[in-house]
Amino acid sequence: MLIAVVTAPVGVSGAVFLLPVQLSVFAVPNPAVTPTNLLYNVVAGPGALLRYRRDGALAGPLVRRLVLGTLPGVVLGAVIRVFALPGPGVFRLLVAALMLPLGGWLIVRTLRPAPPEIRRPEPAPRTVTRLALAVGVVGGIYGIGGGSILGPVLVGRGVPVSKVAPAALASTFATSVVGAATYALLSLAHSGSIAPDWFLGLSCGLGGLLGGYLGARLQPHLPEPLLRLVLGTLATALGALYAVSALR
Repeated sequence: MLIAVVTAPVGVSGAVFLLPVQLSVFAVPNPAVTPTNLLYNVVAGPGALLRYRRDGALAGPLVRRLVLGTLPGVVLGAVIRVFALPGPGVFRLLVAALMLPLGGWLIVRTLRPAPPEIRRPEPAPRTVTRLALAVGVVGGIYGIGGGSILGPVLVGRGVPVSKVAPAALASTFATSVVGAATYALLSLAHSGSIAPDWFLGLSCGLGGLLGGYLGARLQPHLPEPLLRLVLGTLATALGALYAVSALR
């Protein structure tokens, strides 16, 4: 619940910070940890989305582009995860390599913004769709939904956090539903620990449901620079967390 309160205002579900705990504390086996994280997103997602919908923040083309781009990607990512890449080490390094510099850059740009004449324009619609497809594959492989990557990237490209957050969470929820269903089907035809840990996913998800609603309610009252700093800090912390985990 506490994680979701902090992450929901910037479009991150919080599942990325639960994954290391599931691996090291609760000893959820691979690749079952991925669908467990997706199950958390399915249960927790409606809390923040309900609040954003009441505020009218879920309308607009960005939500549709992110959802339509990530959905096919998450199915492909789930298949890759089960049949080709069951180990988590490589993905921890990939997430660290992406999020550490991205989070640091976002913090620096927030504290020292570029002059208006040289600021980058918002990405083109096709670029957003392609990015969403790539992030969907990563989300399906690693069970992180995609919002934790889409959020920093889009905000770094000049899209306001208030616009990115609801779209990223909607994308995370949609891909998590499809991803969890894909893993459930794959578990019927593949041996090993593929099905989610239902008790853990539902328990964490209920906390995230409440925390996400509270976080989304707080977002309109928070200034844009603070939201950008929070997002950059979360991205940097996530990258450092996975870098340490991968190097152990």
